Amino acid sequence: MSADPRPACLLTGIVSPYRREAFRLLNEARNVEVIAHEHAGPPIPGLTVHRTSEIGAVRLAASGRYRAVIAGLDGRIALPGAYAAARARRVPFVLWATIWAHPRTPAHALSFLPTRHLYRAADAVATYGPHVSRYVEHYRGTDTGVVVAPQAVDVDHFAGPVTEAERAAARERAGGPGTELLVLYVGRLVWEKGIVTLADAWQSADLGPGARLAVAGSGPLETLFEEELPEARLLGQVTADVLPALYAAADVLVLPSIHTASFREPWGLVVNESMLQRTPVVASDAVGAAAGGLVRDGLNGFVVPAGDPDALATRLRVLAADGELRARMGSAAREDAATYTPAAWAAGMGRALAATGVESVGSGNDC
Repeated sequence: MSADPRPACLLTGIVSPYRREAFRLLNEARNVEVIAHEHAGPPIPGLTVHRTSEIGAVRLAASGRYRAVIAGLDGRIALPGAYAAARARRVPFVLWATIWAHPRTPAHALSFLPTRHLYRAADAVATYGPHVSRYVEHYRGTDTGVVVAPQAVDVDHFAGPVTEAERAAARERAGGPGTELLVLYVGRLVWEKGIVTLADAWQSADLGPGARLAVAGSGPLETLFEEELPEARLLGQVTADVLPALYAAADVLVLPSIHTASFREPWGLVVNESMLQRTPVVASDAVGAAAGGLVRDGLNGFVVPAGDPDALATRLRVLAADGELRARMGSAAREDAATYTPAAWAAGMGRALAATGVESVGSGNDC
């Protein structure tokens, strides 16, 4: 640990449910407070979370009470302000990098050069995965100081036991009577998630009368299923407490995201969640969890070209025809996803702090 007794601070827009334990563990190991400038969520025992605005977040970062500043890419004021605050106070700045392609809209074009500067100027960069690291290293000009803090979910919750009765009930809800193969999509029903690709692939795959497509989520493209795939089961929004049973009930999870001018899937946490219930995944190569190495083509799932319904249909047919392959991939999927824990994220962020050169890698309670 650092000889400086002050805490570090981490600026983020939202303290989402899947970050709560990761942030707590980071604080436990590295003495880090969180500054949330959009939504802080409920209190987290053992962690100080400051609820404020973007300007308030910058003021806190510049207050002199912190030994280092960590900031994500969100916040038009918070990000550049956090960097300026760290430089003004002469403390290390760690950038938490999430993207592996800068959005190409006119509005985002204005932020490209400043963001590229931060990749170079940050004392260290913590990334979502190897795909983001490669992107950052291209603009940073080196891999020095670039550390992976892997994307994680609550492993205990999503890998938790699901009874046969719970699985059967979820399968009945999602597929209905006579379901022989249940293909599941979980996420927003929007263009960039590859919904059109999924619909086209499902129609061309022709998996037989016992195959069912279940769609959990909501969004403007919900009407596409109602009009073109009325046989699909639309489940609406599904809460985290029932998701493990739904994943366990499914034979395959599909995440067919595509590239757009404003979006490239940073990760896709539904991949982690479903794999923890031994459900193999078919993901496009535009999904961060595939580009970042969690989905291993042919081993724990399949990776297909983004926007290619024929490739997706082909892989669905392969999995539909081979239950042993699904079981083998599912076992590998659970084993692989089980390493993506909140503790692994906290340890990665701790290594990023250490990479600034002001504190050691380990401590007595390091994650």
